[in-house]
Parts: sequence; C-alpha cells; structure tokens
Amino acid sequence: MQLFKKATTSLLIASLALTSPVMATSYNDLPEIGTAAAGTLTVQKEIEYGDAYMRMLRGSQPIVNDPVLSEYISALGASLVANANDVKTPFEFFLIRNRDINAFAFFGGHVALHTGLFLHAQSESELASVVAHEIAHLTQRHLARAMEEQARQTPLTMAALVGSLMLAIAAPQAGIAAAQATTAASIQSQINYTRSNEKEADRIGLETLSRSGFDVNAMPVFFTRMADQYRFASKPPQFLLTHPLPDSRITDSRSRAQQYPQRTVPLSPEYHLARARVIARFAGIDSAAAIDWFDRQLKKASPARAQSLNYGKALVYIDSRQFDKAGKLLAPLYKAQPNNRFYLDAMTDLDVAQKHYDAALKRLEKALATQPNNAVLLLNHDYVLVKAGRYEEAIKGLVKVTHRFPTNTNGWSLLQEAYDSEGVRHGALAAQAELYALQGRWHKAINNYTQASQLVELGSLDQARYDARIDQLRVQEARFAELQR
Repeated sequence: MQLFKKATTSLLIASLALTSPVMATSYNDLPEIGTAAAGTLTVQKEIEYGDAYMRMLRGSQPIVNDPVLSEYISALGASLVANANDVKTPFEFFLIRNRDINAFAFFGGHVALHTGLFLHAQSESELASVVAHEIAHLTQRHLARAMEEQARQTPLTMAALVGSLMLAIAAPQAGIAAAQATTAASIQSQINYTRSNEKEADRIGLETLSRSGFDVNAMPVFFTRMADQYRFASKPPQFLLTHPLPDSRITDSRSRAQQYPQRTVPLSPEYHLARARVIARFAGIDSAAAIDWFDRQLKKASPARAQSLNYGKALVYIDSRQFDKAGKLLAPLYKAQPNNRFYLDAMTDLDVAQKHYDAALKRLEKALATQPNNAVLLLNHDYVLVKAGRYEEAIKGLVKVTHRFPTNTNGWSLLQEAYDSEGVRHGALAAQAELYALQGRWHKAINNYTQASQLVELGSLDQARYDARIDQLRVQEARFAELQR
C-alpha cells in the first residue's frame, strides 16, 4: 500500500504503531526498586515524556509510513522484548528514512531505527543485535540515570534536564555537555558514563539476543564491520558518533558472545524481504540504479535470497509503471505464498495502479478470512475501497481501524481522504485533527474539531462527540505544556 510517492516525500509524517505497543509485563505492577533514577523520574513520567517527544518527531522527522515494514520491525522488536529482563514500559519500534547508519532509544520504550541499517546489516541477527542493544538502554533506564547524575551537579529544572537528554538521544556527548558546565573534566566524566552505558547495553543485549534465538556473534561481527569500514573516514556515520566503537568494546562483545552456546541461525526470509523493500522504496536511489543493484545481487544469490531480490525488483517496476515486468515477478511469488503480507501488499499496489480493484479486494478478503484483525490487510482493503471510489464502505472500515489503532496515521490519512471524497467535511476535519494531535499540534487539532462541531446539527451525537474530543485535547495540550516547564 502506498500513500505517498517516494520521489516527492522529503518529509513523511507517520507513525509505525500498527500493532499495540509491545510489552513483556505490566509496568503498573512493578515497584521502583534498585534504580537510582527512581527519585528523579518515575516510570509513568518517562512514558509521558516519551509520548511528547514521539509527537514532536512525527512532525519533524521523515518517519517511514509503510504498514508492512512497520509490522516487520514491530514483530522483531516484540520477539526481543519478550525475552528481555526489567521491562517496565510498553515498547514502540519505528523507522526513520535516513541512509545514515543509526539507532536510538528514548523515554517510554520508543526505539528508532534508520533505514540505513538495512543497507548494512547482512542478516536479521545483525539488525536484531542493534535493536537488542537499544532495548537494553531502556530497560536499564540509562537516560533516567543520566538525569539523576545531572541533578546532583546542576541547578537545572526537570524540563531543562529532559531537554538536554532529548538532544543526547541523537548525540549523547553533545547533549549531556550542553546541560552542564563546559569544563573538560565534567565533559569527560559524562562521556565515560555514556561509554559504560554502551558496554552495559552490549552485555544485556547479548543475553536478550541469545534468549530470542538469534546469533550472538552477529553483534561483534556488525561492530567490527562498522569500525573497519569507517576507521579512517573524515565523517563517520551517526551510529559511530552516538555509539562509539573503541577496540576494547568490540573485543569485549566478541569475548562475551563466545560464552554463549553457538548456534546456526537459518536465513530469515522476512528480513530479506524487508531489506529489499527498503532498498526499492526508501534508499533514495532511482529506478535504474535499484534494478542494477538487484540484478547484480541475483547473479550470486541462493534460491531463497533470489525470492526477496525479485520482490524488490517488482516493487521498482510497480513504482516506475512497468506493470507487465512487475506482474511476471510477483505472480509466482504470491502463488507460492498467498498469505505472505509482503506479496499481498505488492499485489495490491500493482492492482490499484492498473485499476483492477475487484481482483485486489477478492484477494484481500480471502486473506482477511483467516487474519481478520491484521492491520496490514485491513489498511490495504480500505485503501483499495478508497481508490475504487467506494467511499461509504471505506469510511465504515476505517472508523474501526482508527479506533483499534489510534496512533496509525495511515488510517487517519485514508479516512480524511474518504470523507473529503464523499463530501463529508466535518468528518475530514476530525480525521485531520487526529493527525495534528499525533504531532502535538494541539491548536490546529482543536481548531479543526471546533469547525467540525459547527458544521453538524446542533445537539446531534456528532456534535457531542466532537465537543468531548475538544475537551480531551485541551487536557492533553495542558499536560504537554506542563512537561516543557
């Protein structure tokens, strides 16, 4: 399913929460013990800060708006969280469209991965090693512990400390240094603190990797490749700036990995399909260069790898409107795996591009018969209805989808389009208001709902619903403002 053309998308405003936030255990039932940061920042307050920062990111970063990739990265994250210790918050995993290699984690269980990681991680275990490392940062509450350390040294307010730590998410040394006296000694002490966190995250991440059935050696292998590739680079990738890789850290991770049972992990078809999708649609290369890359890889690929590479080629052909070529590649892939959502989504794109709406709906309804609550299938089905001009049916489906997945901007965008096309102005305003709210743009959200309320019948159920939502948004706006004081 494509809502935006990749060639014109310099800033995608989206959320990847296509499934409910991942959680291994209920954080409300866990006492605050054994964590120095508990006196400075409660788990609930971390969740509030994380929600606020996530809203700001949606409005300022090119977050990838892709239901299939979202489902994949959420499932990968869930498998790791399920095997992690000390989980006290929900988790949300999302992708940022950026070719630089980087990943970061912040308050409330949020983990961001740059799409550039897919260009460099050669296996799912390598990608999982980065995700496990970021999960460990959160379960060990490294940001909260950094705040505790700063609170002892500076007279800054809680909001000022959080602000500096939010900067530290993407550049820890710069962010931490910005919040304290600029003396060499104090900066160095914070850098050392950060490096100790990195080693701790490696150690705990390796344990999570092993419990989750991944290859623990993937972590030192990935680290070594990054260090070797950029050892003499004048401008190393953000990953190496935010996750320094001195030889001692690489040696330590290799030594620790050798202490775990060694296993052979089979190739992950899902990872390679996700990787092919990123290269085809989110790597920022033109269609000719993408096809050339896939063809070169196909010359040396195993039959299993060839499937994902042909899938990637098919996506490029769809996007460049070479539909016959795309169909010849996709048809055998889909026939062999009719329930594979990577293939189902691509077949939907191909059918919609050719206006074969009935064929797409028939295929999706067959899949939904066995997976009735799957977000990818539901969104694809309603997307086809919108493109087919069956707006009333689409609205009914999308109202349910947005209720079930309220942070899914794909659903709200489609609902706004369906209402607009059907001429239901108040519905379109309300759907757009929810998109504004997900970006923390409270004034615009409230203004939209106010207009919607004025358009419907006085005293109607719609007006009551819109007015109630205005009250909720005002409360959220006040909380958002309070967090910044």
